[in-house]
Amino acid sequence: MSDLTAHDTPRDAGFGDFVVLLKPRVMSLVVFTAFVGLMVAPVSVHPLVAFVSILFIALGGGASGALNMWYDADIDAVMRRTKSRPVPAGRVTPGEALGLGLALSGISVMMLGLAANWFAAAFLAFTIFFYVAIYTMWLKRLTPQNIVIGGAAGAFPPMIGWAVATGGVGLEAVLMFALIFMWTPPHFWALALFMKDDYSNAGVPMLTVTHGRRATRNHVFVYTLLLAPVALALAATPIGGPVYLAAALVLNARFVLGAWRIRARDEAQAEADNYRAEKAFFRFSLSYLFLHFGALLADAALRGLGWGIW
Repeated sequence: MSDLTAHDTPRDAGFGDFVVLLKPRVMSLVVFTAFVGLMVAPVSVHPLVAFVSILFIALGGGASGALNMWYDADIDAVMRRTKSRPVPAGRVTPGEALGLGLALSGISVMMLGLAANWFAAAFLAFTIFFYVAIYTMWLKRLTPQNIVIGGAAGAFPPMIGWAVATGGVGLEAVLMFALIFMWTPPHFWALALFMKDDYSNAGVPMLTVTHGRRATRNHVFVYTLLLAPVALALAATPIGGPVYLAAALVLNARFVLGAWRIRARDEAQAEADNYRAEKAFFRFSLSYLFLHFGALLADAALRGLGWGIW
C-alpha cells in the first residue's frame, strides 16, 4: 500500500467524508441481513437489546469499510469507480481512516459483548478480521478467487444476528450465510464485466483479468445455478414459509435467466450495447438479496400473527 501521491494533498475532512469511509451502502446490507437473522431466530430478544446489537454490528461493518479504504487507497486511486473516495481524493488522511477503523472495531466488539453475548461479539471481531486481513490485505491482490473466498466476510452478518438471539449457530443461520456467500461471486463478476480495465489497471487479479471475460461469463452462470438450490433450501427450514418460497422461485428463475443471457453474449455484442445485459444483471442482483431476506422477515411476521402455514 502506498501513501497519497504529492498532488493528493489532504485538506480538512467534513463529516460526510467520514460517513463515506464507513461504506454506508455496504453497511445497509450488513444491517438488514443481521436484523433479519436476529428476528427469525427461535429466541426472542428484548427490543432495546436488539436495537443496540444491530447498531454495534453496523459500526463493526463501518469499521471494516474504513480499514479497507485505508489499506486500498493505492488501488482505489487508479480505479474510476473508487478514485473519488475520501482517502485517494485527499479529503481524509490514511492515518485518520486507520484510526477511525480501529476505534470503531474495538467499540463495536466490546459493546456487542456487553449488550448481547460474547459469542456474538467474537463472531463480529472475526468478521472484521476476515474482511480486513484475509480479504483486503491478502486475497484481493493474490488470487482470482478473491471474491469467492473473501465473500464470506459479507455473509457473516445474519449469523451474527442469529448469535445475538441464540448465543450460537444453527442450520438456518448457516443457510443464510450460504445464500450471501454464493450470491457474492456472480454479483461482483457481473460488475467486473462492465468495469472494463479498472481492475487490470489497479493490478487486482479479478477473474476478468486473469481468465478473460468469456470465462467470467461462464463462471457467473455456473455460480448462479449453484446459488438457486441454496436459496430454495431455506424454504424447507423453520424460518421459511409461503412468502419466501414464492419469492425464491421467482427471483431465482429470473436470476438464472439473466445469467444465461450474459453467458450467451460475446464481447462484441456487449460493447455494442454498452453492456446492457451485464448492468441489468448487476442491478437486479442488489434487489435479489434484499428481497430474499425481506421474504424471510415477512414469513416471520406472519408466524408472529399466527398466520404461518408451515
